[in-house]
Amino acid sequence: MAADGDTVKCEGQNMRLPGEGVPFVSGIDTPEIGSRAKCIKETTLALIAKGRLKDLLTEQGLRIEWRGAVGKTHQRLQNEWERDRRRMLQEGSARTWSPIRRNDWCG
Repeated sequence: MAADGDTVKCEGQNMRLPGEGVPFVSGIDTPEIGSRAKCIKETTLALIAKGRLKDLLTEQGLRIEWRGAVGKTHQRLQNEWERDRRRMLQEGSARTWSPIRRNDWCG
């Protein structure tokens, strides 16, 4: 189940989808949902990204394989979804994540 556009909930645990498998170094970013959103546009884009991830999960399934990595936010991390990550980036429902530069979803 998609918790948001870059996180799935599996057996009660949030699992962030980091990208190339290097937590907090590379990956994707999707807009924030709820109180973490900075504007209405970000909320709208977040719901679109969440829906797209849900569609991808339904279409092809997502194999979650926990390899023991736990991120700073205690979300279990996995890296078995490279094809869907690329699709979300190409379609615009996600952007490249960088620890140096935060994405502005409101501008």
